[in-house]
Amino acid sequence: MAISIGNGITFGGGISVITEVVPGRYLWAWGDGEWGTLGNNTVIDASSPIQVGALSTWSTVSVGSGGSSILGILTDGTLWSWGRNYAGTLGQGDTINRSSPVQVGSLTTWLSVAAGYYSTFATKTTGTLWSWGGNGYGQLGQGNIISRSSPTQIGALTTWSSFSSTSKIGPTKSMTASKTDGTLWSWGFNSYGELGLNDINYRSSPVQIGSLTTWSSSVTIPCTIKTDGTLWSWGYNGSGQLGLGDAIDRSSPVQIGSLTTWSVYSGIPGYTGFTHSSSLALKTDGTIWAWGNNTYGQLGLGDTINRSSPVQVGSLTTWSIIALGGSKGGSDGVRASAIKTDGTLWIWGSNSFGSLGLNNTINRSSPVQVGALTTWLQLSVGSAVIAAIKS
Repeated sequence: MAISIGNGITFGGGISVITEVVPGRYLWAWGDGEWGTLGNNTVIDASSPIQVGALSTWSTVSVGSGGSSILGILTDGTLWSWGRNYAGTLGQGDTINRSSPVQVGSLTTWLSVAAGYYSTFATKTTGTLWSWGGNGYGQLGQGNIISRSSPTQIGALTTWSSFSSTSKIGPTKSMTASKTDGTLWSWGFNSYGELGLNDINYRSSPVQIGSLTTWSSSVTIPCTIKTDGTLWSWGYNGSGQLGLGDAIDRSSPVQIGSLTTWSVYSGIPGYTGFTHSSSLALKTDGTIWAWGNNTYGQLGLGDTINRSSPVQVGSLTTWSIIALGGSKGGSDGVRASAIKTDGTLWIWGSNSFGSLGLNNTINRSSPVQVGALTTWLQLSVGSAVIAAIKS
């Protein structure tokens, strides 16, 4: 099962001269090249996929919610970053931009990473949770509001399993994370109840949400799935992105319908004044469902009409991976992407900077295939930038 985190995060190629096929995992990116985000040593936009370097060992990739930075992990457990380095979000110990991948330290124990707008989070194979970058709201979980330009461990626990930032535009403001015991924790900005703690008080250190131990190991905000397959949401709801049939904010988790077949979620929480908040989810039957704001056709429903409850995208049952990405500055739009079980890549929504990879800048309100390849493995959608791994 593919897992999406923040803007949509989920955890092939030569043939040997003897008998076995040697897998390779190559990284490709397209869209807004400002700040060197495409990793090709330039700041030039690309409206079609271009390969990032020659490495064939990419394990996972995460595009920052502002679309300005990208971080990825290789199969050897090393962490790499490039693009804009505001507030030290690249983890290089400085604020210097990079236009091609640069290794973060020398450790080989990185497991997962999520690039936010001004803040970055990662876990190691040891189960520890790390953060760096901007910290104006206590979102780094360090008990203060001091920014970091290098990875810093959050507490001493070794039981963290998943995490998600709750702001897709502007500084990454808050975080939610799960532990291996099935508990859910949050910290940072909380003006709309997005921490799920039944109040609007900020936190600079992790605080448990309720007492349940049935939260899934794949945390996503503003909606999160439980181990029983139910879907829950909370926080800002100005565009109906909570899927509850209204536009009322919630400060604690509320179940969306009664179904127990939800498997993956990707969304853009938003805030007052930002109306591009949307949600995308995958069910166990391989269908995609969407709701929330639809200004750019990002719901994939063939129109630009908002929805406040889940609506199925087409009738296909062959979707396996989904990702939704938000606007860099409130005007670059929202876009969605998905991979089918046959390995094909599909995309829709805003096409600013050619971010849909279709060699033009025309928005799409229904899924459109990117090329004809059937070897796409994983993807991450940011603002006007998309990165994907293929064999």
